Amino acid sequence: EVEEILNAVKDGRLSENILDRNVRNILKVLVNSPSFKGYKYTDKPDLEGHAKIAYKAGVEGAVLLKNDGVLPIKEDARIALFGVGQIETVKGGTGSGDTHPKYVISILEGLREKHLKVDEELAKTYGDYVSTMRSRDEYKIRRMFFGIPIAPKLPEDFLTEEKLEEVAEKNDIGIVVISRISGEGYDRKPEKGDYYLSGDERRLIEKVSQVFRDRGKKVVALLNIGGPIEVASWRDLVDGILLIWQAGQETGRIVADLLIGKVNPSGKLPTTFPKDYSDIPSWNFPGEPKNNPQKVVYDEGIYVGYRYYDTFNIKLAYEFGFGLSYTTFEYGGLKILKTENSIKVSFTITNTGRFPGKEVAQIYIRAPKGAVDKPFHELKGFHKTKLLNPGESETVEVEIDLRDISSFSCGLWILEKGEYEVRVGASSRDIRLTGTFTIDEEKKYNP
Repeated sequence: EVEEILNAVKDGRLSENILDRNVRNILKVLVNSPSFKGYKYTDKPDLEGHAKIAYKAGVEGAVLLKNDGVLPIKEDARIALFGVGQIETVKGGTGSGDTHPKYVISILEGLREKHLKVDEELAKTYGDYVSTMRSRDEYKIRRMFFGIPIAPKLPEDFLTEEKLEEVAEKNDIGIVVISRISGEGYDRKPEKGDYYLSGDERRLIEKVSQVFRDRGKKVVALLNIGGPIEVASWRDLVDGILLIWQAGQETGRIVADLLIGKVNPSGKLPTTFPKDYSDIPSWNFPGEPKNNPQKVVYDEGIYVGYRYYDTFNIKLAYEFGFGLSYTTFEYGGLKILKTENSIKVSFTITNTGRFPGKEVAQIYIRAPKGAVDKPFHELKGFHKTKLLNPGESETVEVEIDLRDISSFSCGLWILEKGEYEVRVGASSRDIRLTGTFTIDEEKKYNP
């Protein structure tokens, strides 16, 4: 690599100024690293403090996808917990996503710790089932590269119809846990058991839905997953969907607090949940031929993620930035101030519901049509409010550098002249406020 860089400088393909800039950037990272500054590592980390941070990150990031009057549940509600993920809760991904915490609180343990009324007979049934299945060779936990444990997926549809009827009769709510492991070293697949529910997962949800709804009772799905899965085909079978991700060592406590409303969900989707895998712009990955890929064509250009879905108006399960709350929020009072180098956006968010909660407001910019190709709009700022009590308001102020709304073309960042639209909302498709500002003369910025 060094020889290639030297040759590039000698034959003029790489200027010394750019080389110096790049080396300088690397050195900036180096001199700011803890090891360069002589940081002394300790064998006595603040595990209690770390656990609090893990809890805060996990609970703040949980996303409420659906809620038809089922959440939060009462603390004395009788809960039937389904899915082996209640015991084998996925704390995080594999590879560099793996961690070694002092403990991991499973979903079942978290609900028990909060003294919620879990159906213990059903929980024992699941505990015995997991122990028995893991003793079989085909389901034993095995070690992959770097010693990472991988647990083969256990069949979920093992409860008899009589058992399900009995459980539904004596409990107030059914909660189904759907889990997925993910990480570096292998790709997501458009198959059942990965992007799609496996047949046994689907049957479990269908059966739980039927026996509980036949009795006028509700069902919630907990998604203990690391990335999007298909939900559009089965979400009508449940009354609530709570996306808890792979929330780390405190997952069980996080789930319990969210279910009973001790904490109001305030996360927003950092990705899009498509209706189907075929809707994804990179659906042709991993290339052709599929059984032994030799060529992969990346032809999305700038239309990646929500930029693709929103520009071409693709129907989705849940859009980028989506996330419900146990309360409601009203946006108002949009003000836009253009300065020489930035745009200052301010507005007010008011809690108009019955529960305290936080809202993540998102600011998208829609650029005028010009010589440079652009998506429909792009996220350029966001702000999470403090905990707002019912009736309480917060004024949000976000400043956006003009350079940050420019587009790259022919080696330069170009801010084209014209009218730009400021779009403030609760997601990329739930825009509450709009306003405009004008760029009178084109601006150009060096990389």
